[in-house]
Amino acid sequence: MQSHVSLMDPADISRIIEMAWEDRTPFEAIETLYGLNEPAVIQLMRKEMKASSFRMWRKRVSGRVTKHLQLRHPDISRGYCATQYKQR
Repeated sequence: MQSHVSLMDPADISRIIEMAWEDRTPFEAIETLYGLNEPAVIQLMRKEMKASSFRMWRKRVSGRVTKHLQLRHPDISRGYCATQYKQR
């Protein structure tokens, strides 16, 4: 994973971090788009964030049903809230 991440564009790393923080974006979506599985995302987050921010993120995502496709309700097929990206 280390060599894969070191070759990544900083904008991609930033987007991965953003996706990891989002409640409704599953780890599987990050893996599909960037090739990083959940342990690799955790390692990336640990490397790129302050220790306190990493601990806060881990506490937030641990056990969160929406971060894993297999644990989601089958009616949820989107990765974000329906109103999240609408213009106001």
